[in-house]
Amino acid sequence: MDDEVNLLQAIERRFRKEFEIQIAPGPEPGLSAIEKDGPFAVVVSDLRMPVMSGIEFLTRVAKISPNTVRVMLTGQADLPDAIAAVNQGQVFRFLTKPCPPETLVRTLGAALEQYRLVTVERELLEKTLHGAIGVLSEILSLVNPPAFGRANRIARYVRHMARKLNLPEAWQFELAAMLSQIGCVTVPPDVLDKFYAAEPLSPQEERTLSSQSALGYHLLAKIPRLEAVAAMIAGQNTAWHRRTGTEAVANGAHLLKVALDFDELLVRGADAESALARMRASKDYHTAFLAALEEVQVETFASESRMVDLGQLRTGMIIKVDVRSKSGLLLLASGQEVTQSAIARLKSFSWTTGVVEPISVMMPHGAPKSAIISPRDLQTGDETGIRQPSSVT
Repeated sequence: MDDEVNLLQAIERRFRKEFEIQIAPGPEPGLSAIEKDGPFAVVVSDLRMPVMSGIEFLTRVAKISPNTVRVMLTGQADLPDAIAAVNQGQVFRFLTKPCPPETLVRTLGAALEQYRLVTVERELLEKTLHGAIGVLSEILSLVNPPAFGRANRIARYVRHMARKLNLPEAWQFELAAMLSQIGCVTVPPDVLDKFYAAEPLSPQEERTLSSQSALGYHLLAKIPRLEAVAAMIAGQNTAWHRRTGTEAVANGAHLLKVALDFDELLVRGADAESALARMRASKDYHTAFLAALEEVQVETFASESRMVDLGQLRTGMIIKVDVRSKSGLLLLASGQEVTQSAIARLKSFSWTTGVVEPISVMMPHGAPKSAIISPRDLQTGDETGIRQPSSVT
């Protein structure tokens, strides 16, 4: 990216066989190209330009596309500019004009390799984390169906708010939502049954239930790279004006707070409109988060409803009415998505105590189809898996 059009065209002609190049005659067209056609693997910028300097330009590139590798090419090679470029723009290489073609080729090659390493590591990390979270969520669905059903609803609300607010790194918020109830594995089943049945809890039962967020934090904080997610869960009952931690952690914790309190009001019998009205009257919530929740569909699976036998149950169906064994044990909660392990659980009970049939389910149309978050579900909006052209100059 440079304000000298002739130079840009010459560079494009010289290197178009080695790299896929897109040129931009200035910082503003460059930012527009990145937002419209990005992400790009490498961005090469001049230092001295009108409107904004190359340092400011690359700093803004880093915010728009953090994984893009940034290279500074300039004829002004004084040390202060070089230091500022590295510190503020997080520049990978600093080259001076005139730059020999072979030097630029080597630099672009090294920058592309750096981009590949960063994206591969990130993709591996996210897939590993998502796989581990999927297992934990699946276990929760078997051990505590009501808690899993609630986590599934919370994830839906959080996903909606994060998209409305255009928050970066939304996958972390969804992971936090799906694991927000993991601490419930230690809460006595009768306490959870009373809560989900909207029955009043004693002070001791209230304390027991509220302590699950701290337990969830201690369980997850031991997993590398989940420290931020664990901190969000630890703060899920904290009012906005008492928030702590980084911006991402504060946002994630408040997303959980809003979603959890909204869900509790619905469980207690309120409709979505009156629940939001009550929350707006409190100073515990950020108004922007409540506004983002206004258009959420409380019942996103209100489509085709069916009564099916156990043999007709399929993954992706949504349980409409609690599924219980013939002895009265809750096996799958209302709102829970049917998974392979859930079907296996029901079959095991059908061979022993028996399962109450038929089962009331809903067939989702145009609704989220995964109660267990998968890498494919969470990569939308991230750089991973998106077209990766070589560079923009």
